[in-house]
Amino acid sequence: MVNNYIKYYGGSIKDFQRSRANDKNDYDILREQHRFVWEDDDDNDNNWDKRLAKKYYDRLYKEYCVADLSKYKENKIALRWRIEREVIGGKGQFLCGNLKCGASDNLRSWEVNFGYVERGEKKNALVKLRLCPKCSDKLNYHHRQRLAKSKVKADNSRTMKKDSNVPSRATPEKELDVAPKETGPESSSKPDNVWSRPVNVDSKTREDEIEDYFEDMLL
Repeated sequence: MVNNYIKYYGGSIKDFQRSRANDKNDYDILREQHRFVWEDDDDNDNNWDKRLAKKYYDRLYKEYCVADLSKYKENKIALRWRIEREVIGGKGQFLCGNLKCGASDNLRSWEVNFGYVERGEKKNALVKLRLCPKCSDKLNYHHRQRLAKSKVKADNSRTMKKDSNVPSRATPEKELDVAPKETGPESSSKPDNVWSRPVNVDSKTREDEIEDYFEDMLL
């Protein structure tokens, strides 16, 4: 039909070809709608492009970042979240978070106040980055970053300080200065024994202990 139209009415086959100048694939949409950090209220947006980009963002692993430190002397550092393949391979956690480094020894966790410009607006995000000593020097070339503290170790230190004033269970009765109660003949012959007192022990389930173990190991 097109050939007959051109034969009788003139023209060219190019006149019937659709323009692909405005065509976009999923990757183009992700690049256009990319946001380093999405807000909770962005879920209410009905725009299909934004919903697609938000869905991709939800599938990223946002515990640690990976970085491009190739321009660290210019004070230009690129950060992004990890994808599933990198998490399985240990990149950014058990391997150095620099994209061009694969070191696995003496890694340190850094808290980075990442400042970036997104759609003409300056933003900041506090992220964690695991780097080897050599790449840590690159990260701190212009500004000294702060080491990230392990949450489990911090909780344990607070618990130890809190319990430092509490006498140990193995403390002798003389040191505790506990006088025997004299309420009757039986009580006078049997002084109060610290070993018979109930001990308050924080009960933890097996799942809590496993979770604490892995959290301490991963950090």
